[in-house]
Amino acid sequence: MTNAAFATACEGFIDGSIDLDTATIKAAFVRGYTFVSSHRFVSDVTGAGGTLNGTSAALSGKSVTNGVFDAAATSASTSASAVNHGVLLFQSSAVAGGSDVAASAQRVIAYLDSGTGLPIQPGTGTTNITWDTGASKIFKVATA
Repeated sequence: MTNAAFATACEGFIDGSIDLDTATIKAAFVRGYTFVSSHRFVSDVTGAGGTLNGTSAALSGKSVTNGVFDAAATSASTSASAVNHGVLLFQSSAVAGGSDVAASAQRVIAYLDSGTGLPIQPGTGTTNITWDTGASKIFKVATA
Protein backbone atom coordinates (compact mmCIF):
# COMPACT_ATOMS: atom_id res chain seq x y z
CA MET A 1 0.00 0.00 0.00
CA THR A 2 1.39 3.35 -1.05
CA ASN A 3 -0.70 6.54 -0.85
CA ALA A 4 2.19 8.82 -1.63
CA ALA A 5 3.18 11.86 -3.62
CA PHE A 6 5.80 11.25 -6.26
CA ALA A 7 9.19 12.77 -5.34
CA THR A 8 9.15 14.41 -8.76
CA ALA A 9 5.83 16.09 -7.85
CA CYS A 10 7.37 17.57 -4.73
CA GLU A 11 10.13 18.91 -6.97
CA GLY A 12 7.47 20.29 -9.32
CA PHE A 13 5.70 22.10 -6.46
CA ILE A 14 8.98 23.79 -5.57
CA ASP A 15 10.18 24.67 -9.08
CA GLY A 16 6.72 25.73 -10.32
CA SER A 17 6.30 23.05 -13.01
CA ILE A 18 3.21 21.73 -11.17
CA ASP A 19 0.49 24.16 -10.14
CA LEU A 20 -2.47 22.62 -8.33
CA ASP A 21 -4.49 25.85 -8.46
CA THR A 22 -4.09 26.80 -12.12
CA ALA A 23 -3.23 23.71 -14.14
CA THR A 24 -5.74 21.05 -15.16
CA ILE A 25 -5.59 18.26 -12.57
CA LYS A 26 -7.26 14.90 -13.24
CA ALA A 27 -7.62 11.52 -11.58
CA ALA A 28 -7.41 8.16 -13.32
CA PHE A 29 -8.03 4.59 -12.22
CA VAL A 30 -4.88 2.54 -12.79
CA ARG A 31 -4.20 -1.16 -12.41
CA GLY A 32 -1.06 -3.28 -12.73
CA TYR A 33 1.19 -0.52 -11.41
CA THR A 34 3.75 -0.62 -8.61
CA PHE A 35 4.54 2.85 -7.25
CA VAL A 36 7.97 4.26 -8.12
CA SER A 37 8.67 7.61 -6.47
CA SER A 38 10.96 8.78 -9.28
CA HIS A 39 8.33 8.46 -12.01
CA ARG A 40 7.67 11.90 -13.52
CA PHE A 41 5.08 11.47 -16.29
CA VAL A 42 1.93 9.45 -16.97
CA SER A 43 3.91 7.68 -19.70
CA ASP A 44 6.29 6.41 -16.98
CA VAL A 45 3.33 4.80 -15.19
CA THR A 46 2.00 3.14 -18.34
CA GLY A 47 5.52 2.21 -19.42
CA ALA A 48 5.96 0.38 -16.10
CA GLY A 49 2.91 -1.81 -16.74
CA GLY A 50 0.16 0.47 -15.41
CA THR A 51 -3.08 0.48 -17.38
CA LEU A 52 -5.33 3.52 -17.14
CA ASN A 53 -8.97 2.50 -16.93
CA GLY A 54 -10.94 5.71 -16.96
CA THR A 55 -9.87 9.31 -16.43
CA SER A 56 -11.91 12.05 -14.79
CA ALA A 57 -12.67 15.44 -16.23
CA ALA A 58 -10.66 18.32 -14.78
CA LEU A 59 -11.07 18.43 -11.01
CA SER A 60 -13.32 21.29 -9.93
CA GLY A 61 -13.59 23.15 -6.66
CA LYS A 62 -9.85 22.81 -6.10
CA SER A 63 -8.31 24.34 -3.01
CA VAL A 64 -4.87 24.46 -1.46
CA THR A 65 -5.00 25.53 2.18
CA ASN A 66 -2.31 25.05 4.82
CA GLY A 67 -0.54 22.44 2.69
CA VAL A 68 -3.72 20.43 2.04
CA PHE A 69 -5.05 19.82 -1.48
CA ASP A 70 -8.77 19.20 -1.95
CA ALA A 71 -11.33 19.18 -4.76
CA ALA A 72 -14.93 18.24 -5.39
CA ALA A 73 -15.86 14.60 -5.86
CA THR A 74 -15.56 13.43 -9.45
CA SER A 75 -16.11 10.37 -11.62
CA ALA A 76 -14.52 8.50 -14.49
CA SER A 77 -15.97 6.32 -17.21
CA THR A 78 -14.33 2.90 -16.91
CA SER A 79 -14.17 0.30 -19.64
CA ALA A 80 -12.99 -2.79 -17.74
CA SER A 81 -14.15 -4.51 -14.58
CA ALA A 82 -10.86 -5.65 -13.05
CA VAL A 83 -9.51 -5.84 -9.52
CA ASN A 84 -6.90 -3.77 -7.67
CA HIS A 85 -7.18 -0.30 -9.14
CA GLY A 86 -5.52 2.64 -7.46
CA VAL A 87 -6.08 6.30 -8.26
CA LEU A 88 -3.42 8.31 -10.08
CA LEU A 89 -3.56 12.08 -9.65
CA PHE A 90 -1.83 14.04 -12.42
CA GLN A 91 -1.48 17.42 -14.10
CA SER A 92 -2.82 16.90 -17.61
CA SER A 93 -2.14 20.40 -18.98
CA ALA A 94 0.70 22.86 -19.06
CA VAL A 95 1.27 24.80 -15.83
CA ALA A 96 -0.94 27.66 -17.04
CA GLY A 97 -3.86 25.28 -17.70
CA GLY A 98 -5.60 24.70 -21.01
CA SER A 99 -5.73 21.61 -23.16
CA ASP A 100 -4.22 18.28 -22.27
CA VAL A 101 -0.62 17.70 -23.28
CA ALA A 102 0.83 14.35 -24.38
CA ALA A 103 1.10 11.62 -21.72
CA SER A 104 4.88 12.01 -21.98
CA ALA A 105 4.46 15.57 -20.60
CA GLN A 106 1.61 14.98 -18.10
CA ARG A 107 3.14 15.28 -14.61
CA VAL A 108 2.23 12.64 -12.04
CA ILE A 109 1.39 13.99 -8.58
CA ALA A 110 0.22 11.20 -6.28
CA TYR A 111 -0.78 7.55 -6.26
CA LEU A 112 -3.52 6.40 -3.88
CA ASP A 113 -4.13 2.70 -3.38
CA SER A 114 -5.21 2.31 0.23
CA GLY A 115 -7.99 3.73 2.36
CA THR A 116 -11.76 3.54 2.34
CA GLY A 117 -12.83 1.93 -0.94
CA LEU A 118 -9.25 1.33 -2.17
CA PRO A 119 -8.07 -0.61 -3.96
CA ILE A 120 -11.19 -0.57 -6.05
CA GLN A 121 -12.72 -2.88 -8.63
CA PRO A 122 -14.68 -0.53 -10.86
CA GLY A 123 -17.33 -1.97 -13.06
CA THR A 124 -17.85 -0.75 -16.59
CA GLY A 125 -19.51 2.63 -16.84
CA THR A 126 -19.31 5.60 -14.49
CA THR A 127 -17.33 5.10 -11.28
CA ASN A 128 -17.39 7.82 -8.63
CA ILE A 129 -14.34 9.15 -6.81
CA THR A 130 -15.13 10.71 -3.45
CA TRP A 131 -12.15 12.24 -1.66
CA ASP A 132 -11.46 11.83 2.04
CA THR A 133 -13.19 14.45 4.17
CA GLY A 134 -10.65 14.16 7.02
CA ALA A 135 -7.85 16.61 7.74
CA SER A 136 -5.63 15.40 4.87
CA LYS A 137 -8.39 15.59 2.15
CA ILE A 138 -6.85 14.36 -1.15
CA PHE A 139 -3.33 14.76 0.20
CA LYS A 140 -1.33 16.84 2.59
CA VAL A 141 2.22 18.07 2.17
CA ALA A 142 3.77 17.21 5.52
CA THR A 143 4.98 20.02 7.73
CA ALA A 144 6.87 19.98 10.99
